[in-house]
Amino acid sequence: MSTISLNTASTGLNALSTSLDVIANNLANVNTTGFRASRTNFEDLFYLERGQPGIEQEYGTSNPTGLQVGLGVSVSGTSLNVGQGALEPTSGDLDLAILGDGWFQVEVSDGMSEDGYGYTRAGNFTRNQNGEIVMSNSEGYRLSPDIVIPQDATNLTIDEWGYVQYQENGQNVQGGQITLARFINPAGLQAIGGNIYTPTYASGDADVSEPNQNGYGAIKQYNLETSNAEAVTELVSLIKTQRAFEMNSQVIQAANETLQEIVNLRRF
Repeated sequence: MSTISLNTASTGLNALSTSLDVIANNLANVNTTGFRASRTNFEDLFYLERGQPGIEQEYGTSNPTGLQVGLGVSVSGTSLNVGQGALEPTSGDLDLAILGDGWFQVEVSDGMSEDGYGYTRAGNFTRNQNGEIVMSNSEGYRLSPDIVIPQDATNLTIDEWGYVQYQENGQNVQGGQITLARFINPAGLQAIGGNIYTPTYASGDADVSEPNQNGYGAIKQYNLETSNAEAVTELVSLIKTQRAFEMNSQVIQAANETLQEIVNLRRF
């Protein structure tokens, strides 16, 4: 019946509408430092079985194929793209990028994360009124471990291993070391806004260690990692999604015309 095709096409429209929302968010954040793009995953729904394969027929033969009619599609979830974004040179001495695997660890508000920390690839840091290194976002989350840089500090350098060094009163001072966190399944992190991601059961717990060793990425000072959402790729996905949306709309129109023909048959 055409009613099945109507319902099937409607599930396609709903799923593709969600995909459009995800693509729109990726495109909106192409200039967001450290942003991780998402991809929509689809899965087919139940099937109406009108003929089971392998049923024994006459003369001892069996049916090699069955008759199954699918009932549509749904969104199974979104996957976080954890691929490396391009590095953009800057002049800020607290602009840091991670080249490779790893996340900066910051302290977040109570209730936002089970372990009390958020994780980010956005390395556009600054200092607060106490000289602590914090994120340059609306909340100003503090980098962990806590590193304090005095007001009169000069010649601030941060090497690939995360060691912070500066000069104060003509003396070289070791200010601490920035560490990185890794996850067994970083695609399972939960985005909570503000360039912050929090661990979930799917991502596993954070494994914190020193940068630039044992598979952890290196820290690059005077660089920022740009968004890994590529505008061209997202636009191509947008066009494909739009065309698929149009085709599902045409299925609804065709099913409607078929039902109209059935109704008109009663007039003869």
